Amino acid sequence: MKKGTRLEPPDGGWGILVCVGMAMPFVSGLAALPSFGLVFGDFLKSIGAETSAIAFITSAFFCAFSFAGLFSGSLFNRFGVRAIGLTGGILYFTGCLMQIFVRSTLDLLIAFSLIQGIGFGLIVPTSYTTFNNYFVKKRVMWMSFAQSLIGLGTMFYPVLMQKFLEWYGFRGCLAVLAAINFHAVLGMLLMQPVEWHMRRLPINDQEMFENAKPPQPVITDNTQEDPNLLSPLTYSRKSSQKLSRENLRKLSSRSSSIASLGNWSGPVIVSDASPQMVNVLGSRRHSTAISNKSMPTSNNEVSDDKRSVWQIIVDFLDLTLMKKPIYVNIVLGISFALYSDIAFFTLQPLYMFHLGYDKPDTASIIAIGAAADLGSRVFLAFLAMFIQMPSRYIYLAGAFFTVISRFVFLTVFDFKNMAIITAVMGFLRTWIHVPLPLVFAEYLPKDRFATGYGLFMFLQGNIMFVIGPAVGYLRDMTQDYVLTFHCLNFFMALCAIPWILEIIFVKFRRRTKIGAISESK
Repeated sequence: MKKGTRLEPPDGGWGILVCVGMAMPFVSGLAALPSFGLVFGDFLKSIGAETSAIAFITSAFFCAFSFAGLFSGSLFNRFGVRAIGLTGGILYFTGCLMQIFVRSTLDLLIAFSLIQGIGFGLIVPTSYTTFNNYFVKKRVMWMSFAQSLIGLGTMFYPVLMQKFLEWYGFRGCLAVLAAINFHAVLGMLLMQPVEWHMRRLPINDQEMFENAKPPQPVITDNTQEDPNLLSPLTYSRKSSQKLSRENLRKLSSRSSSIASLGNWSGPVIVSDASPQMVNVLGSRRHSTAISNKSMPTSNNEVSDDKRSVWQIIVDFLDLTLMKKPIYVNIVLGISFALYSDIAFFTLQPLYMFHLGYDKPDTASIIAIGAAADLGSRVFLAFLAMFIQMPSRYIYLAGAFFTVISRFVFLTVFDFKNMAIITAVMGFLRTWIHVPLPLVFAEYLPKDRFATGYGLFMFLQGNIMFVIGPAVGYLRDMTQDYVLTFHCLNFFMALCAIPWILEIIFVKFRRRTKIGAISESK
């Protein structure tokens, strides 16, 4: 009897080079904003630009970044993941090359914010998509490896920028930086399709018996079925197995934790997530067909056509997620927290210059914060082996303790205490950045993760674009860094406080329902 075989991602092999390729552009992309004031501070001062210019440029960067991320999913389907990643890498390098010749704020806005923002917005989803395709069982280990490379690079980045400025001057430093950022193109060349490196493994008797079982229909509130819902790797796309609602509940009931960071291979619904997400798994892709069938076709065909176009837009952007209060709370909280974090560390060098620190001391303190960030990544990786905790709680703890540490930051002025509190904030910064994708993975099923995360990128970029210039204008009008940092701390609190209220409300509502059920019995 001839035994069958199945294809499985390599969980290593070429995937190791994918980790290296992901780290290449992420180092410069994630470290560029905290060091933006260090590199461009004197140039902007020489042309008469103030803090509002930095805030506007960085906000415009994230606006372009978010628009590129929003449409990355459809671009992947049409042109392929690797091709879009290469386009993003070329745009990112081109924007950095153009910065050598900037003469005004407008030139910097076009080169850095627009071109590099779009490029990085295509690089990020390409890297995450390729990484998730290559790793299934060992995602935690290799994600920790990639994050360590990124953290190591960001730790030395500000020190290198300071040395390059001393050795080569402003434009010479930008030329060297452009050469370094060319590695973004090389990194995207490493993003080969996983189909080129799949492992062929024999199927054992139990798997063959399970594959021989007749498919079971999906039981949902709608009469339509999704033929591609949660099809395992052992099945072809045309013969995907349909799961029953009971099987779906079993798959979705595994508890999420920081141990599953980057290690989800199916829908994950935690106790604080919205339970009605299960009901929409099989209905979103058929919402257009259902609505068209339910509408009369003889009365108003023009209205039907308009509704179909609108349904296509809703389905493409997955705008039905905006009806979910928990999803909206997650998006707003993370958007405010990310803006507060990025703006804070962007303004920190300028604040230290204002206090009288010279460039070497400022670069050293920034590097200490990056080293603490790297240590925190390693700490989370080891913590994941022993303690299971929802990543949203990790994120919430990071936001809460960051608010407290920033109040302490505003009370210290000497080098030693400034280095210590910067290290604490750098340690907590990892808790805000690393668990971010998993917060959405816990709430959204896998088939809605790409669109849900893309919608978040779009909303986050626009939120940053709106509030960024406002905070910069406040700083220029008041000439008060302390007031500006308090404002940024307020935005960080807008993540922690609503999330705490949501947890309290969800726990209270669940307890009330359980009490009502027990009383009825």
